[in-house]
Amino acid sequence: MWKWEAEGQPKAVVVIVHNAYEHHRRYVWLIQRLRNDGFHVVTGDLPGHGKEGLTVHSETFKEYRRFIKQLVMTGLDDNLPLFLYGHGLGATCLLRIMQMEQVECAGIICSSPWLHLEHQPPLLAQMLTKLSQSMKLNHEITPALLSRNAEFLEQYKDDALYTSVITASWYRELQILLKNVMQKDSVIQDVPFLLLTGEADEITDPDYSRKWAQAQNLSELQDKRWKDLYHDVMQEPEREEVYVYMRSFMKNVLRSLGYVIE
Repeated sequence: MWKWEAEGQPKAVVVIVHNAYEHHRRYVWLIQRLRNDGFHVVTGDLPGHGKEGLTVHSETFKEYRRFIKQLVMTGLDDNLPLFLYGHGLGATCLLRIMQMEQVECAGIICSSPWLHLEHQPPLLAQMLTKLSQSMKLNHEITPALLSRNAEFLEQYKDDALYTSVITASWYRELQILLKNVMQKDSVIQDVPFLLLTGEADEITDPDYSRKWAQAQNLSELQDKRWKDLYHDVMQEPEREEVYVYMRSFMKNVLRSLGYVIE
């Protein structure tokens, strides 16, 4: 994992948990914006991610949870307010952890969480995986499904660190995770929550995310759906607007905790 320190006096720490199949290097812009605004940033590649030559994801979700907990513990080292930011599958893993145990944090920000997948692996491939846990299938989540940003698409069209090929066992663990998070009797701890989704997301259904968030009965919930934006809201042409909205949320939380924020 890596830690980037804020430029100037730090206000808080932000832990970033990236989406499935990608790596933390895709968040360079967000990391720098946070640092410029006085936030330390802690992040890293989930187990099995960000590796040269990787052809298939077969790691367990228990490994993901263990690594995320390490990120959180590192984020708490500075004795500053801690915000958790998760995107896609990273957001879903964060939510499951917060259902299972208490996490010391000031707030959580989830962008496009995987709660109800609209884009599934091909049906035939799903059927064939019943024959073998190690059988491979391609989730077929391409950069064009993630963002409309031409700069992003050009930069990552041949990303050697990105692969959406998975094993049958990985896919089954994903289905179990989604089922567990969506259970009506599973709720997260009551902390300020910001949900960011794109109206044109073809990977997940933002309506399910909204219904799930509202069912948590949180004391403070902000739900912002961005018109025309795809799945990767922080990689879209409007990412500056999305970031400013997120920064405002964090500053308001810090003010409510008694911090003087300029």
